[in-house]
Amino acid sequence: MTAGIAQAQAAEVYYNPANAASSSGQTTGYDLYKTIGCPGRGILDAPCAGPAPAKPAAPAPVAKIADTDGDGISDDKDRCPGTPSGAKVDAQGCELDGDKDGVVDRLDKCPTTPAGRKVNAEGCELDGDNDGIVDALDKCPTTPAGRAVNAEGCELDGDNDGVVDALDKCPTTPAGNKVNSQGCDLDTDGDGIVDQADQCPTTPAGDRVDAKGCSLPKVINLEGVNFDTNKDTLRPESSAILDDAAATLKRYPGLKVEIAGHTDSASGDAHNLDLSQRRANAVMKYFVDKGIEADRLTAKGYGESLPVADNATSAGRAKNRRVELRSLN
Repeated sequence: MTAGIAQAQAAEVYYNPANAASSSGQTTGYDLYKTIGCPGRGILDAPCAGPAPAKPAAPAPVAKIADTDGDGISDDKDRCPGTPSGAKVDAQGCELDGDKDGVVDRLDKCPTTPAGRKVNAEGCELDGDNDGIVDALDKCPTTPAGRAVNAEGCELDGDNDGVVDALDKCPTTPAGNKVNSQGCDLDTDGDGIVDQADQCPTTPAGDRVDAKGCSLPKVINLEGVNFDTNKDTLRPESSAILDDAAATLKRYPGLKVEIAGHTDSASGDAHNLDLSQRRANAVMKYFVDKGIEADRLTAKGYGESLPVADNATSAGRAKNRRVELRSLN
């Protein structure tokens, strides 16, 4: 008992507001002995247990913000709340549109359209005439379907005559030549010789013309067609003249002609008649070899019987040695 009192006297001061012996509420020594302990426990030197500390309140649950379309942007910040699953979106929850053409990248088949260009539902530039040149670059935006075009979207005009190739019936017109609506050289008098080469541009309608566009006479003297002396062998310089005559015959496939051979009077009649016939035959063969039908040609030798000049002079005899084409129809 004595030991217990000593321990109580030596103990630290306890605060006991129920102790009427101390006006300060502090008890020491013997006063402590009289008041220490816990009523009802029978232990004078054991303090009563204090009240259990209050448990801290559990934190309030944090409300989870919804992301209805699952794009990673919460509904309260999502300006495009119905984004399809898996689509890439920006910070506002809207699908990406890299070229800003109004078609999202997920659907854009032309994702690098230049700024400001009009596009279709697939994000590709408009091409109203479907010529392969987009409207923004197309200088001929109403090209008919199926026509070939250049880089500017305009129809090709290979000979640059102003008539597009699709309508040009003469697609290789020489540069600078005037053409009609079909792209062919103009032939004002309709004689088959274009104005560019026509030396007789006002030939009467229906006249047959030569390569220069001039009316053919009933009899054409093939001046310059020469033969070896006293032979029926054509000289080389004759080819150009005969080729021109053959071209005229081809231009008029219905034309039939007589090839008339003539000589001067230097030899006997029989010899001259035979020589003129052989020379007419030689010219006919030349024409046939050039593609003229034989049934359009008749060869006839007249010898010296039809002179056109005086056989008494060398100049006259030279004129009498000739080959003529005579129209038979």
